[in-house]
Amino acid sequence: MFSNPDRAAIERLLRGAKTVAVVGLSSDPSRPSHRVAKALQGFGYRIIPVTPAEAPILGERTVPDLDHLSDVLGAGVRPDIVDVFRRSEHVGPIADACIRLGMPVLWLQDGVIDEAAASRAVAAGIFTVMDRCLFRDRAAMAP
Repeated sequence: MFSNPDRAAIERLLRGAKTVAVVGLSSDPSRPSHRVAKALQGFGYRIIPVTPAEAPILGERTVPDLDHLSDVLGAGVRPDIVDVFRRSEHVGPIADACIRLGMPVLWLQDGVIDEAAASRAVAAGIFTVMDRCLFRDRAAMAP
């Protein structure tokens, strides 16, 4: 059974991270993904929108999927965190892409739950968080 890392490990991760690929980032300011990504920018993280949309979101060029992150970050460069705002039924292929691409962290936002996908990611050595809000965890940390 999957369990999230402890608070100290999550805080270390968030303090060291610089780049967050946000899968399912919406250009609509009323959507949670947009509000969270904008707040993460306020904390100093660089956001890479992963969405089929072609127009920039929050001032950042979009990519259609995780396979195209190198178009923005450069060859061989990975984001520190892949933050997922997709429905739970879409998580399996995203987790599999993270495993194939060697992503270091998979973060599944509030309500995004796929025990099997999270367990596969952990088994592949990926730091995995499920059903938690990255923004809320970052905001709870002391400056």
